[in-house]
Amino acid sequence: MDLRKIKSLIDLVSESDISELEITENEGKVRIVKAQPGLSLPQMNALASMQSLHMQAPISLTSLPAAQTLNQSPTQAQAIPAPGDAPNAEAKHHGHVVKSPMVGTFYRASQPGADPFVQLGSKVGEQDVLCLIEAMKLLNEIEAGKAGTVTQILVENGQPVEYGQPLFVIE
Repeated sequence: MDLRKIKSLIDLVSESDISELEITENEGKVRIVKAQPGLSLPQMNALASMQSLHMQAPISLTSLPAAQTLNQSPTQAQAIPAPGDAPNAEAKHHGHVVKSPMVGTFYRASQPGADPFVQLGSKVGEQDVLCLIEAMKLLNEIEAGKAGTVTQILVENGQPVEYGQPLFVIE
């Protein structure tokens, strides 16, 4: 991407209502974030990351139609609790809770279109693979850790997950 194109993108962002623009081309990736009054650079980066996450997984964060979700202000996005933020989230799960050992993207199957590793009601052994979590372009197998029956699947396929976030319940 040449400098003239980058300059025109910067002008576009500064003259419009959009606060962030990210473009990926063969030569590389450019991300332009408009400075907001009263925010320091670390605060802007945190806000941009949160907005990006909110737009990537709107179904898991809110039940609004996608058009309303994308039009929310940063303040509205902050008011929506993230998965697993509820106090005593563990108290409502009975049985063995399988938690994410890392931050990444949750996948129920080995590849798109393939059958999921487990379904609700599946009998699993201690070392059976329940899902994959992609972190830094590596696919990590998550094992049950306990033999039993899968009674709850707490994460949607393709959803970002946090460290320690409950994924499955096995009884």
